[in-house]
Amino acid sequence: MSETRSTQRRHRRIAVNMPVRISTIDPETDPRTGRPYFRATREYCANLSRGGAFIRTSDPLSPGRRVLVEIHLPESEPFEAIGRVAWSKTVLTSSGAPDDSGVGVEFLGSSGERLTALANYLRVSPETLKPGEE
Repeated sequence: MSETRSTQRRHRRIAVNMPVRISTIDPETDPRTGRPYFRATREYCANLSRGGAFIRTSDPLSPGRRVLVEIHLPESEPFEAIGRVAWSKTVLTSSGAPDDSGVGVEFLGSSGERLTALANYLRVSPETLKPGEE
């Protein structure tokens, strides 16, 4: 992560590895049939903050897409939020090893109790923060 990007962040991020379900809110069009459909996949969240998350996926959505995000926090109800894909990246690997493809999702809205659950989860020790993102 570049120094510029980490200093621009409004919220500190913590490294995590937890299941997340990401679903599109606006339909896509199937190129073969022309019919609308919604995408819903189970992925993994790699880092998390009050403002958003990095979600690893081999099929990143385009920036600007609105999504419903359901993150399964330990010992809590799932955190659900409406979000927007802020950026995406695709990393090609020839070895078949896990890559860093994924999307950065900005949280746009959630219920007060869900935001409280997220805030409680994010109260963690500084050792779990990524370097330079305090």
